[in-house]
Amino acid sequence: MSDLALSIKGLKRTYKTLAGELEVLKGVDLNIKRGEIIGLIGPSGSGKSSLLHSAGLLEEPQDGEIKIDGQIVTKDDNSRTLIRREKIGFVYQFHNLLPEFDARENIALPQLINGKSFVHALERAEYLLELLGLKERMKHKPAQLSGGEQQRVAIGRALANEPILLLADEPTGNLDPTTSIQVFEIFTKLAKEENVAALVGTHNLELADKMDAIVRLENGYLHKI
Repeated sequence: MSDLALSIKGLKRTYKTLAGELEVLKGVDLNIKRGEIIGLIGPSGSGKSSLLHSAGLLEEPQDGEIKIDGQIVTKDDNSRTLIRREKIGFVYQFHNLLPEFDARENIALPQLINGKSFVHALERAEYLLELLGLKERMKHKPAQLSGGEQQRVAIGRALANEPILLLADEPTGNLDPTTSIQVFEIFTKLAKEENVAALVGTHNLELADKMDAIVRLENGYLHKI
């Protein structure tokens, strides 16, 4: 087990467009320790989502090295899928909960996919929902929950398999300012309690200032602030 949950060196990502090749990441370096929450800011189109997707092994970079929990990530699809499933949790701007399942089932499902028993999955789901302040709402389906409650369930789902790394892309961007702060405070509290590293892409500088550190992505490079 490594103290560094995520280590990135020389990460490059280029996309082919009608106008030619677009180099979005030109050599990004980043280290995040367990329990550390890093805010990722930058102008629209700067490549924040590309960085998050590469760190989450959803996209394969053209060049550079990624380590998750000290393990070098190879290009083998099966290996990448296993690491992503067991060690990484994702929170997006839109919760993407499954509408036919209640809150508890939405958190249990990733665990079942990962081979956990039904009893264990439900116990973990109930435990997380209680921490999220949703003990009385665990059998409600997404349509019966407010936007903030749905996003809290999405946070619980991201933590379901006890990952070491959380990646969040505008996790409160679809919420009103008051709810946004409430949900973010719950997010950071749980991340600290679970000793999870987190990289949070956001345009909200007020929220970014509440994190342990801020990095800015601009012109293909990452700068510490």
